[in-house]
Amino acid sequence: MNIDFTPFLLSFKLAFFTTSILLIIGIPFAWFLSSTKSKFKPVLEAISALPIVLPPSVLGFYLLVFLSQSSPVGRFFEEMFNMKLVFTFEGLVVASSIYSFPFMIQPLQNGFENIPKNIIEASYLSGKGRLATLFKVILPNMKTSLMTAIIITFAHTVGEFGVVLMVGGSIPGKTEVASVAIYDYVETLDYESAHIYSLIMLAISFVVLLFVYIFNEKQKKRFL
Repeated sequence: MNIDFTPFLLSFKLAFFTTSILLIIGIPFAWFLSSTKSKFKPVLEAISALPIVLPPSVLGFYLLVFLSQSSPVGRFFEEMFNMKLVFTFEGLVVASSIYSFPFMIQPLQNGFENIPKNIIEASYLSGKGRLATLFKVILPNMKTSLMTAIIITFAHTVGEFGVVLMVGGSIPGKTEVASVAIYDYVETLDYESAHIYSLIMLAISFVVLLFVYIFNEKQKKRFL
């Protein structure tokens, strides 16, 4: 049988945009969480971790309502940018960024918190500002956490199902990512196609996790 790779390309495209957006947002947010002493820190951490414990159907439903044209956010994007956020690829990016948020934030926050304070203080004493310290001192010393955050976020987005189905539906070539395509094949009793797509997803997931563990082991050996 001929395999249509469009759903996989859509999944990778979605994962790329989601990971890129979350990396830009996640670095300053995780840096703030790791350094703040505010009494509201646990509240912010709990909110950012909500997508981990919320059922995808619950999160997907509220995102569907939040991004629809009847909501202020949906109307704003449609009136200002002529962009619909429901049943579109752009909507998938927004929903995936929210759903994958903790998978980017938590590894980054752990990486920031494990940086020795004396390294940061030495950077400040040498005249470097906060931004220079962040990008020239801190991030290069937490490569393992940074790479883990990027890869896990990317892999998690590739495997998303419930949220993307609720917000994007199953429009071939537009919102039908690989996980949704598998669901559609099962619904139509096309188990052969579902089996092939599932094996490809299984292989991708294994390779991604294997890469993470190999990279982490190499990083550990460098410091032994």
